[in-house]
Amino acid sequence: MQRIVRYALLVALFVSCKADAQYNTLWIPDTLSGTNFNLSIKDTFRQILPGQQTITGGINGSVWGPTLIFRQGDTVHMHVTNNLADTTTIHWHGFHLPAVMDGGPHQTIPPNTTWNPYWKVTNNAAMYWYHPHMHTMTEEQINMGLGGLIIVRDNIESALALPRTYGVDDIPLILTDRRFDASNQLVLSHYGDTMTTNFTIHAQYTVPAQMVRFRLLNVSTERFYNVGFSDNRTFHIIGSDGGLLDTAVGVTRYIMGPGERIEMVANFTGQNGQSYDIMAYNSTFTNAIPGGEPVNFPVPEFQNNLGQRDFMILHLNVGPQTANPVTSIPATLTTNAFWNTATATVNRSLSFNTVNGPQYPPGSSLIDNTPFVMNTINKNVDLGATEIWTLNNTTNVAHPFHIHDVEVHIIDRNGSPAPAYEQGWKDIIWVPSNGTAKFIAKFEDYCDSLYPYMYHCHIAFHEDAGMMGQFTVGCTPMAVGEINKTSLGLDVHPNPAEGLLYVRMKDDSRIYELDIIDMRGKTLLKYPMPQAGKGIDISALASGIYLVHVQDMQGKISLQKFVKQ
Repeated sequence: MQRIVRYALLVALFVSCKADAQYNTLWIPDTLSGTNFNLSIKDTFRQILPGQQTITGGINGSVWGPTLIFRQGDTVHMHVTNNLADTTTIHWHGFHLPAVMDGGPHQTIPPNTTWNPYWKVTNNAAMYWYHPHMHTMTEEQINMGLGGLIIVRDNIESALALPRTYGVDDIPLILTDRRFDASNQLVLSHYGDTMTTNFTIHAQYTVPAQMVRFRLLNVSTERFYNVGFSDNRTFHIIGSDGGLLDTAVGVTRYIMGPGERIEMVANFTGQNGQSYDIMAYNSTFTNAIPGGEPVNFPVPEFQNNLGQRDFMILHLNVGPQTANPVTSIPATLTTNAFWNTATATVNRSLSFNTVNGPQYPPGSSLIDNTPFVMNTINKNVDLGATEIWTLNNTTNVAHPFHIHDVEVHIIDRNGSPAPAYEQGWKDIIWVPSNGTAKFIAKFEDYCDSLYPYMYHCHIAFHEDAGMMGQFTVGCTPMAVGEINKTSLGLDVHPNPAEGLLYVRMKDDSRIYELDIIDMRGKTLLKYPMPQAGKGIDISALASGIYLVHVQDMQGKISLQKFVKQ
């Protein structure tokens, strides 16, 4: 962060001269690096509008959590404490990891509980994110500002001459629309009336007169964005959801659905002293793309002041170059090896359907006319299988489809090859109204019959209303929760314990999940697939009597008391 401060001092005079009072300086989330990360979820405040502060959700004291920096090949350990009054989850969006670590609706974190997942980072260098995935509450909790970015670095990306100084020539942009009441408090709604970028209204930022990398995430609960520049310049897409493209692709517009990420580079060389806007050119949208509903749309739930309008995402002031500017983009970025469609052994087809009825909010849809049920496995995928999925959208609106566990390659949309800027790894595939999209994926690693992965529309209220299914990889389908509650017997030592507690199943079965529970039945610590041989850290517990609750890979459970000194 010191480099950001030094650069800020260099451009401070420029900003003071150029900044217009109508703009607010873009807030940049701080960063955390390493292999151990502590995240605390709680309510907080943010000065978003003039006057009264806005109550928001927050992670580590901020409305939007810190940007986590991972290195490919590292094993990261997450310690997520829920200090909210409500149960939540944290989903590691885009990551390939065991289902029990995924943070979907099944990995709930009750209030005052710490969840401790870990996994080896195998993803390519790209920007991912973390966010709540609590069933029926996802829209509400994301709307409150819970979430954060994750940047993965790898050897291929690190060797390239690309802008990489966070907050200087490598700028994260979190695109959101929010609605506020007369007291400046957030209102739960599908669309907001106010555009915020990094939770800053009328945001501006000073960038150096050189190549600048922008990492964009659409975290709106429904709105799409048609991204472009006010001078209609060509900018270059260098990366998609899950990694770099083979080569940079020049565009003047890019349509982003909720949950989607892109990395784009714009050239400001020789433009010191100039100003430009990054825009959402949403006036070109029709009702068939969320955000294209006009202001006077007949369904009240979808009326909003940004509907079918062009509006500013970020005002840019161009300042001096940095000491070591990047002034060109490498001709080759990487070499992606996608699967040959001829190797696919399974073809699946999903249908998106409009539904009506008193149990569904207006505008709701389902997948295969089947509402999400927590204990129902919809698909079972063989471990190691390469599959082609065809998404058929029969509704009158586009849907951003998200699949957990894997990054995929888009084969075609409406029968035509995906454009060059989508010829990378994806986990959000937006499917046009009354259209189709087809992708190929390989399901490697992490066989699990107890906990599934999700697939769903990333329009949050669609997801909450049941537009979601789930699949297991490589194992016989089992309804989640239908477990054999046969006692296994545990060896827990030392007992009493003080710092580390060692837990082993007496029949040497592998521990799938371990919880520490107090005598009132409150879960305090959750360890998916714990490394029990290294000991469970119980040093933060107060002295008293507790229970170890263990589940094995077949769903069998056992309990054992221990004393914390």
